Amino acid sequence: MKMFVTGAVLLVGLALAAPASAAPGQCSLSGIGEFSCDVSVDGGGITFSLPDGRLFVFAHVSNGEGLAYIGSGEPSPGQYPSELGAFVPAQDRAGCWMQEDGEMTFCAALLQ
Repeated sequence: MKMFVTGAVLLVGLALAAPASAAPGQCSLSGIGEFSCDVSVDGGGITFSLPDGRLFVFAHVSNGEGLAYIGSGEPSPGQYPSELGAFVPAQDRAGCWMQEDGEMTFCAALLQ
């Protein structure tokens, strides 16, 4: 069974402001497709590793909006993540967020 990391679940996780804890899940990202992942939810958003070892980070900034970044799985000094821009909840897919222009989408579902 999948439990989608929707806006409501994400907000509850953010409200608790608990330390990050990874849980097995199923993720997807435009251009990569669907893959198994460990999803970390903490007081500021969600994080998961991409199949190539890079790290995807979604930082929740307001109700129904957040910023996404992709960076190295092992960052070093002076190395900055690539900003993907603002994302909003995808209206037709639970647990998915899309760029405001609809060009890129990511989804995160926790497996139970």
